[in-house]
Amino acid sequence: MGRKIYAVFVAGGSGTRMGSDLPKQFLELGGKPILQRTVESFLEACPDAVVITVLPQQHIPLWKDLCVRNALNCPQILVAGGMTRFHSVRNALAKVPDDAIVSIHDGVRPLASRGLIESMISRMEECDALVPVIPVTDSLKYRDGSLPEPDRNAIVAVQTPQMFRSDIIKDAYNQAYRASFTDDASVAATKGVRISFADGEKSNIKITTPEDLSLAKWLISNSL
Repeated sequence: MGRKIYAVFVAGGSGTRMGSDLPKQFLELGGKPILQRTVESFLEACPDAVVITVLPQQHIPLWKDLCVRNALNCPQILVAGGMTRFHSVRNALAKVPDDAIVSIHDGVRPLASRGLIESMISRMEECDALVPVIPVTDSLKYRDGSLPEPDRNAIVAVQTPQMFRSDIIKDAYNQAYRASFTDDASVAATKGVRISFADGEKSNIKITTPEDLSLAKWLISNSL
């Protein structure tokens, strides 16, 4: 890979659905904050990545303290988040040069494997945008019961990290915010960017509820 890798970790959660006073990205998972595990997992696959961590302004001092206490010694560019995830990512992209590859990853997805990250980075030699997805196995229905029901074979569940050529995703984030922007790929798609897919991982869960945290703890304990 000739281009430099910039790894953006978006960690703007408040912990509301977790039922915790401590924001979910700072909760302990296997003896470390969830966000630290997410960063370290990525750096295991790409040690030379430039790390950009996006946090609510008021949580930056707490994160600095946790990094010291838990010996997370990698250099980081700390960026204050915005009103929405869209605005937070846009703030981070201001720190990324044009001739690079940027990976945008949920700060509370600590279980993305080294193999997934390495394979995605390798494929970025030929892709403008690359997104990990997994098949939808449950039956799907519209809330109002209308027919026909969605075809699950035509639908995938989207994960992160999502990787882009930096000039392409920076241009996409120059547009105005829309409520329909659910992830970075949806922002890029509105600008006509061709999105390529990679095989995601069922274990690459996003931790948003106590049940998710329990599952992540189980997955970690059974992978040792």
